Amino acid sequence: MRRGRWAALALGLLRLCLAQANFAPHFFDNGVGSTNGNMALFSLPEDTPVGSHVYTLNGTDPEGDPISYHISFDPSARSVFSVDPTFGNITLVEELDREREDEIEAIISISDGLNLVAEKVVILVTDANDEAPRFIQEPYVALVPEDIPAGSSIFKVHAVDRDTGSGGSVTYFLQNLHSPFAVDRHSGVLRLQAGATLDYERSRTHYVTVVAKDGGGRLHGADVVFSATTTVTVNVEDVQDTAPVFVGTPYYGYVYEDTLPGSEVLKVVAMDGDRGKPNRILYSLANGSDGAFEINETSGAISITQSPAQLQREVYELHVQVTEMSPVGSPVAQATVPVTIRIVDLNNHPPTFYGESGPQNRFELSMNEHPPQGEILRGLKITVNDSDQGANAKFNLQLVGPRGIFRVVPQTVLNEAQVTIIVENSAAIDFEKSKVLTFKLLAVEVNTPEKFSSTADVVIQLLDTNDNVPKFDSLYYVARIPENAPGGSSVVAVTAVDPDTGPWGEVKYSIYGTGADLFLIHPSTGLIYTQPWASLDAEATARYNFYVKAEDMEGKYSVAEVFITLLDVNDHPPQFGKSVQKKTMVLGTPVKIEAIDEDAEEPNNLVDYSITHAEPANVFDINAHTGEIWLKNSIRSLDALHNITPGRDCIWSLEVQAKDRGSPSFSTTALLKIDITDAETLSRSPMAAFLIQTKDNPMKAVGVLAGTMATVVAITVLISTATFWRNKKSNKVLPVRRVVRKRPSPAPRTIRIEWLKSKSAKAATKFMLKEKPPNENCNNNSPESSLPPRAPALPPPPSVAPSTGAAHWTVPTVSGSLTPQQTQPPPKPKTMGSPIQSTLISELKQKFEKKSVHNKAYF
Repeated sequence: MRRGRWAALALGLLRLCLAQANFAPHFFDNGVGSTNGNMALFSLPEDTPVGSHVYTLNGTDPEGDPISYHISFDPSARSVFSVDPTFGNITLVEELDREREDEIEAIISISDGLNLVAEKVVILVTDANDEAPRFIQEPYVALVPEDIPAGSSIFKVHAVDRDTGSGGSVTYFLQNLHSPFAVDRHSGVLRLQAGATLDYERSRTHYVTVVAKDGGGRLHGADVVFSATTTVTVNVEDVQDTAPVFVGTPYYGYVYEDTLPGSEVLKVVAMDGDRGKPNRILYSLANGSDGAFEINETSGAISITQSPAQLQREVYELHVQVTEMSPVGSPVAQATVPVTIRIVDLNNHPPTFYGESGPQNRFELSMNEHPPQGEILRGLKITVNDSDQGANAKFNLQLVGPRGIFRVVPQTVLNEAQVTIIVENSAAIDFEKSKVLTFKLLAVEVNTPEKFSSTADVVIQLLDTNDNVPKFDSLYYVARIPENAPGGSSVVAVTAVDPDTGPWGEVKYSIYGTGADLFLIHPSTGLIYTQPWASLDAEATARYNFYVKAEDMEGKYSVAEVFITLLDVNDHPPQFGKSVQKKTMVLGTPVKIEAIDEDAEEPNNLVDYSITHAEPANVFDINAHTGEIWLKNSIRSLDALHNITPGRDCIWSLEVQAKDRGSPSFSTTALLKIDITDAETLSRSPMAAFLIQTKDNPMKAVGVLAGTMATVVAITVLISTATFWRNKKSNKVLPVRRVVRKRPSPAPRTIRIEWLKSKSAKAATKFMLKEKPPNENCNNNSPESSLPPRAPALPPPPSVAPSTGAAHWTVPTVSGSLTPQQTQPPPKPKTMGSPIQSTLISELKQKFEKKSVHNKAYF
């Protein structure tokens, strides 16, 4: 019984422990190449960018509790990665370098809050081609004898690339392909190319640039190749293989009258051609001295052994031999050089100029200006002489004065020469610029310390020639004269100057050109004036343009252009097209008059308009500048016109004036008759409106009529063509229908005659003179006639025609004096029979006929 209780108690405790047990989380192991798990055998390229997501830690907890991830590193190592505790994302936070650290140790851990499981992992860093080759043991310097055989090895360079694979392999080549050296591609051994030689005397040092290049590889996803360069300094060692060389050749020496025996004349210098290790040099005279000269065997100084007075020749040609001695004292090589020694006297005579009669320091000559280029001044007989000998008698000649005009020949003289002066710049020898040219001839010794010199004046008197063309003081002349200037009026004076002297400087003037007919010019003074019979008119020709010529006695001339403008004078009054003009005015629309002033310029041709007379005076306004005439603003209807019209008439006669703005001013008047109607009346008959609008332009009516006829013809042609093609397609021939209408039998003749009689009687008695009321008759002599007339009654509205034809219209007039005899409805107006329409058509016909006379091309 007791045993059973303990068993039950133990079983309960076991169940309680199992219920409270918590198992540790663990990582997943996904194997090689996986990017999530426990980083087992994980590798990473060294060129991975910082900040990249490189791996994801992945694990689980048996109880399903939330887990977190951690990563840590040894305190002495870098913290290369960071991890997101929640998602396990591992990020690269520092750059990788395989050459410095090829593997990274880290401790990753996973925790469920109670249990922590840690694992040590090793991340391998794989190589990328991020290293360039690097030369070691620099600098490279090689010492090579100049007689080294071609193809011999000279030096070896070595470069190392810390990358692996192809990125770590290194090949070599030379940067300069034209170098006498070559390098082995793989070993880096530098050799002298086949057929090449070294020469210490020509080049003591060679600088060879060697390039080391790796085999290339991937870096940051791209193929890259790195290279490095180094310089190999090749010093050439001298070898005894060159003969002695003289310095400062050629050699010249001079012996003067006061030179003492034993004096040094000159010194020759030679050195071993092998300058790296030069041998000793000895000098000697081979031949040519005749015992008059000797040389120091070690210094090369040549000295005279006799007095100059004892020397038999003026020039000695010596040959100096130099011998190169080896270190043991035996001759190795020899060389010879010529030396020239001249015997000269003392420099005690300066150069001297001579004329035909002896020494002379002034020479004069007269010549025409502008001689030919290269001409010799033959009138000058000049000789120059230096009585010294040799170098003392050598001197230079030059001209001192205006440069570039003449040159002297010869420029260098030895002892004596004939002096020649040649023209170099003919244009500068100008009489008008300078009548006298003065120069100095200067002779200066060249190689003497005294530099003796002498001068002579050369004076050239220039003679004038006709070498200039007369020139106007302006290329063109502008003049203005009034158009009413009388004949013989002065216009403008032109001036031309010929700088030549005498008869060559006299100028004669003439004019020519299309505009010169009305003008004359004084041949000596250049004054241009109008022809005595000339009548100028600015309206006909406002500007004249011609040429004026200035000519000297030999026919040399120049030309200028003359522009003459006629100043307009107010000599034309404004002109209306007609003295009596007729205009039709629609209420609210102005009419325009126009006068033309034929004057050429403003303000003479500007016209102002005014109304000089009107009855009554307060009906119209006029625009003074445009000539537009309109009714005053207070008159807006025909009724208002009726109220102020004495004769109940809508045709007005105005006297208008056109006045120009010239001084004095001219004016012209014209009678203007204005027929006034309103837009309402025009709208009743489009034909009448059109005729009124084209009243002043009959060609417009002709054009509209021609356009209408052309449209009708075109429509007819289209309909006929369409009908023809429709019948042709249907292959049917329509029968010709003939409609025969029976002619009604005529009425008896008597009945028709009676009808005509009654009709004519009605027409004759239809209208009669109406007795006007006293208060409306302006010509009545009753006392009531002094009262102002009342406005006339509005005309009765037009009756509606029963036909569907064109609308009929009438024009109300104020002055109508015919009224029906009996009170009857107004008669039906005829289509084209109204008086206004007839009047318009008649007026249009008259204008059309008048224009056809002036312009027959329309017909």
